[in-house]
Amino acid sequence: MNNIVKVLLPRMLSVRQMSAYPKHYVDPIFTKEAQMAAKEQDEYNRLLHVPTKATKNDESLSVFYNPFVQKIINYMTYGGNKKLARELFDKSMESVKRTQIERINLGKLEGATADPYALLIQAIENSRPLLQLTAIKRGGVTYQVPVPITEKRSYFLAMKWLLEAAREKERKVHFPEKFAWEILDAAYGQGRVIKKKNDLHRQAESNRAYAHYRWS
Repeated sequence: MNNIVKVLLPRMLSVRQMSAYPKHYVDPIFTKEAQMAAKEQDEYNRLLHVPTKATKNDESLSVFYNPFVQKIINYMTYGGNKKLARELFDKSMESVKRTQIERINLGKLEGATADPYALLIQAIENSRPLLQLTAIKRGGVTYQVPVPITEKRSYFLAMKWLLEAAREKERKVHFPEKFAWEILDAAYGQGRVIKKKNDLHRQAESNRAYAHYRWS
């Protein structure tokens, strides 16, 4: 039995890593901004003759398309039920707008925007960490070394922390309302997500003496 597992396991892993497209296929350019940038860089004519992957079914040329919205809906999806994730996200945006309009009408926020998507993007930008700690072993001792974080990873952590903070709140309150509270708090530089980011930066600052281990 063990010999069969040793033979089949590498094959199963190789199958899971296979892509539907060969390596020389390029990603599609479906937004007008990317198409104009390709034309300015003289890449448009070259890409016309290069094999291209099919566009995903959730990518659109519509003005309402937002890559951050698509990503956070994907992170919210549980068990493949993306319809439920979209409904929860829409309710969260509705709660954000309602709460923001109430604050503006009460005079607490003068000149503030009531666009929930703008507030969501502002919350994500405010929650992005710049550094992270990685464990590096030197001389039998493991050090927590601060290293810069990639842009893609920082956006992922910001969205992940927002969702985790919403799920950790009181269970008697529905998820859309909790998520809306976290978005509004993070958009104005406060709340648990901002505290978590600041704590991470503080730890990286306290371990800056080990930063040279990153290159050694």
